[in-house]
Amino acid sequence: MADKKVAEQYYAPPPKLGKWEGFRTFLWNSETSQCLGRTGSSWAKILFFYVCFYAALVGFFAAMLAVFWQTLDMQMPKFQLDSSLIGSNPGLGFRPTPPEYGNVESTLIWYKASDNGNVGIWTKLIDEYLKPYSQPEDNRVDCSFKNPPPEGKVCKVPLDELGRCTKENQYSFKAKKPCIFLKLNKIFNWVPDVYNTSTNLPEKMPQDLKEHIKAKEVSKETDMVWVSCGGENPADNEHIGAIQYYPRRGFPAYYFPYKNIDGYLPPVVAVYFEEPKTGVLINIECRAWARNIHYDRAERRGSVHFELMID
Repeated sequence: MADKKVAEQYYAPPPKLGKWEGFRTFLWNSETSQCLGRTGSSWAKILFFYVCFYAALVGFFAAMLAVFWQTLDMQMPKFQLDSSLIGSNPGLGFRPTPPEYGNVESTLIWYKASDNGNVGIWTKLIDEYLKPYSQPEDNRVDCSFKNPPPEGKVCKVPLDELGRCTKENQYSFKAKKPCIFLKLNKIFNWVPDVYNTSTNLPEKMPQDLKEHIKAKEVSKETDMVWVSCGGENPADNEHIGAIQYYPRRGFPAYYFPYKNIDGYLPPVVAVYFEEPKTGVLINIECRAWARNIHYDRAERRGSVHFELMID
């Protein structure tokens, strides 16, 4: 009987506690000196384990990151030209692009010439784009075909040679003769293979551009990535009118290659539309010409498309 009584006492369940009393006991049990179900030594052991575990993880990640950074050069990409994702075929871009609050995929330049506020929206976009070009930079020097930039320097973009396409003239938007700016996208270490003679020019090159290249041979200013703009369809060509290019009809070769030198800005070409027909949507395509710029209208390679409509 005595053994049975001892067994009953040994296997007796713990006293039932209320919710609040049980929670207080879980926080601190004075009988077993446990906090949150663990003794001080248990907490010390598990804390020590996790400190060592996460320190090892941080150390391993830091070591791998250090090895990774050793493979990179902050001045040039690891993969260049054909071995890179962007390849070696620079794209052509235009400014101004439609405002951000509109359709981001739109390429339509549509404005009302009699509305100063509407004109101001577009001219402000050009102002913002050209602002870095007007800021002083010690690393920029004046360049020409006979005087390319010295090592470590970059060429200025002459904004004072833009003809009618100046800020003071509102880029001729108000006069219903807008100037659209073209730029060639930057590709590190890309050097254009230019058409610098009037012989062996592509058959599809516009005749007026061929004549322009021939005329520039006299002054030896043919080391250029040439540019031509025109309507995409016969009807567009009827409405587009005459076109002029400032400061030159293309991008001089002395701006290339792009080497990520401080102060570098890509050259621009201002396309001045002298008399585009108003009230008509005009589809325009501009194309860059060099032997190593491959053209594909469907994929917009080597060219850019936009629409112009003036009310």
